[in-house]
Parts: sequence; C-alpha cells; structure tokens
Amino acid sequence: MPKRFPPVHALVAFEAAAHSGSFAVAANQLCITPSALSHRIRLLEEFVGDRLFIRDGRAPALTPFGRSYLDVVCTALQTLTDFPMPGRASPAQPRIKLTVPPTFARYLLLPKLAGFTAAHPDIVVDVFLSVPLYDLSLSESDLEVRFGAGRYPDLETVKLMEEPAFPVASPAYLERIGGIASPRDLSKATLLRSALEPWKSWFEVAGLDWQEPATGLRVDDLGLLLEAVRLGQGVGLTRQHFAQEMIDRGEVVELFDIRLASPPHAYYMVYEQGAKRRPEVQLFIDWLLAAYSAT
Repeated sequence: MPKRFPPVHALVAFEAAAHSGSFAVAANQLCITPSALSHRIRLLEEFVGDRLFIRDGRAPALTPFGRSYLDVVCTALQTLTDFPMPGRASPAQPRIKLTVPPTFARYLLLPKLAGFTAAHPDIVVDVFLSVPLYDLSLSESDLEVRFGAGRYPDLETVKLMEEPAFPVASPAYLERIGGIASPRDLSKATLLRSALEPWKSWFEVAGLDWQEPATGLRVDDLGLLLEAVRLGQGVGLTRQHFAQEMIDRGEVVELFDIRLASPPHAYYMVYEQGAKRRPEVQLFIDWLLAAYSAT
C-alpha cells in the first residue's frame, strides 16, 4: 500500500497559525482567506486523526497533541527550506527575528547589538517592536524579550535582568510643587501611572499604606513615562538603565534612597522549544544571556 503523506499546504497553514496565534493573521501571511486556512487545518486534523487547536471563541490554542506535532512539522519544513537547491547560488543567509519592547530596544539592546553583529556578520538580525503586557503570542518571531511577570505557559522563559525601581521627578516640577522631602510628601504630587511599573509595591517598601493611584496620566511605555517625568508632568517610577543619562544631565533626580529591589516585572527572554535547533538562534540566545548576565 502506498504511503499517505500530509498535504504540504496544510502543514504550512498549521505552522503559520500556531506561530501567529491567530487564524486571521496566519491567513493574511499566506495570502489566503481565513476560511481557506481553517479548511486546510481541518484537512490536516482529519489526516492525523486528532485535534490540533482548541477553538473556544478566543484566540486558538494548541492542544497537547498539537504542540508535539508542531515540533515535528517545524523540523520538517525547516529541513525542506535548508536543503541546497541546484538553482540557488548560495545557501539562504541565517536570519533571526527578534521582538522586543520599545524601551528595551532603545536603551538596552541597540547599545549592545553591534557586538553581536560584529562577531557574526553572516547573521541578519531583524528587530520588531511589541507592546509589553499586550502582545502575548510569539507571532512569527524566533524569540522575544518580554517585560512582565514571567508567566508564559508552554514557552521557554529565561529571566534576562531585574533592576530596582525608584521614583524620579524633574527639578522644575519639584520647585513648582514646593519640593518633596519624604515619601509622604508624594501626596501633593501627581503620580504618573503605568501597568508596567505599579506603585503599590514601592509604597509598601517606603512604609506607606497607600493604594495604587487611580487618577493621573497613564503611560504603558517605560520610555514615554520617563519622558513625561522629564517634561515636568509628575513623579514616575523608573530604573537605572533608563534614567541614568537623564540623572547625569540633571534633567531628573532620584527622590529618595528607597528602592524596590524586586519589582513585579522584569525582562524575560521567551522562545518556543524548537527555536534552539537553529544554530543562529542558539548563538543569539547565548549572546543575550552573556550580554545581560552581569547587568
């Protein structure tokens, strides 16, 4: 009896949907309609005899079998992609797709990235931006740096760095509100808010039995939050790597010698288990860990 092989177009649809976390996004990537993509995935499920996705009205999630089968599919497709073709003058250049939060990219990645590209000039690095706490699927990236609590089910998660959080303000703002001498003086200040840097944990370290501020400007980007502080719009929580240049220039000042040693959020490197099979991705993972291990 001849062997039955899974349809390649269905395998490609499955891989795209699994990595994007969205049938609509995967369909757009493959230039087909969402219904055509769903049809291909159903065709593959009929072939394997089991469900690949849990469809409950939210974003489709892989079943346990789907996660196992995805590793096999990714390996098979990568093998086909990497096979040397007679008409191809040279093998495809190794490429890494990296997704990072904007502030991490600006203050922490770009100053160090030249070291990696100089050591590995044959590897292309594509950098994409994501919004922390919102972009929770790996999409088509090989790996991501995420700023959050570090709880990402079914993904390999490694903490890159954690810094103490502390409040800062601009000298002009402090002069305008009559100065701040103690943490309790923050009651007369506008506290800039962010889901990325909640105040409640710092209040506890400072001995303040205060609730999380419910009013005032909210900015869910740490770089923009710090810029709002520099422009004199209030007091915000920040971290050393972001604020040091502004502190050195006198544009913002650290208010107290009170720091939250272990904030609720830190930077994590996140990737799917199969990503490390590609040598260039493993190289970049090792470089990231070495670059930030002493940070």
